[in-house]
Amino acid sequence: MEANPLLRLPSMPEDLARVEDELAEAVRSAHPELTTMAGHLAGAGGKRVRPLFAVAAARCGDRVGDGEMPIEVIRGGVSVELVHLGSLHHDDVIDEAPTRRTVESVNARWGNLKAILSGDFLLARASELATAIRPAEVGNEVAGLLAATIGKLCAGEVAELHSAYQVDRTEAAYYDSIEGKTASLFATAARIGAIVGGLPREHVDRLTEFGTAFGMAFQIIDDVLDLIATDEQLGKPAGHDLIEGVYTLPVLRSFELPEGDELRSLLGAPIEGDDWERARKLVRESGGVDSAIAEARSFATRAAEELQPVSHHEAGEALAAAASHLLTSIDAVHAA
Repeated sequence: MEANPLLRLPSMPEDLARVEDELAEAVRSAHPELTTMAGHLAGAGGKRVRPLFAVAAARCGDRVGDGEMPIEVIRGGVSVELVHLGSLHHDDVIDEAPTRRTVESVNARWGNLKAILSGDFLLARASELATAIRPAEVGNEVAGLLAATIGKLCAGEVAELHSAYQVDRTEAAYYDSIEGKTASLFATAARIGAIVGGLPREHVDRLTEFGTAFGMAFQIIDDVLDLIATDEQLGKPAGHDLIEGVYTLPVLRSFELPEGDELRSLLGAPIEGDDWERARKLVRESGGVDSAIAEARSFATRAAEELQPVSHHEAGEALAAAASHLLTSIDAVHAA
């Protein structure tokens, strides 16, 4: 699969290396075991899309342009990545997930209590990093954005838990949940990069909307992949959403199709074995997957449209290409 277009920006290899250095420093603690736990998922890989968003957004303005990236932008992007990683620690406890990014999850290796505490440590380090950004008023704004984003993450997670096993879950409820759980992080990353990079407020707002639309497409695609991909392709157990009673957009769309009655009869309670396989098959073959992919395309198109004011910058073009590239991950799996 083609690499993320953001990585083709001439400065990005150097910027990404600085992100990795700052991330490694951020997860370090005076307690060796906490350092190991906090760095476990960070060291297991990840595309660093959120820090890349912050860096690319900053390069959409004249202050940074093609010059050296200010350390404040790098640290702003890393602070969002820390929130993301902390949320993964907590999510895996909630889901009792045994693996993440093809490695043993933090909760599986060290237990739920230490997974929660190490996740809290990452969230605290994110706030600490943000408040150190200068000038102080910018650091305070970034810290406030992160705090609001953490609140949205929690609200999105609670909304999802509230609707568990509900076959009458609405699409509006689904969208509210994924906007909080996923899209808010992409929006915050782009906004932080634009703010710290000194872009005009109109452009800051458009880049924020880009991040939101991109994040919505990203999560819909992730939800489709959960139904059609393998464990190896995902780097975590596939089909887990159905087991947990999380009925995502492809499932909700399938409920409205001719196969919907049979699918509803299988769901609404914990599921496994043949019933689980049958439910996945129904969603894959009903048209619900195709309908959800079309919705993801719509969000990706909207994301690219939000970049019109900064499209004359190379970084703006790369962000628009990243929105289109987002869909290649699902095209490859869906066509197989």
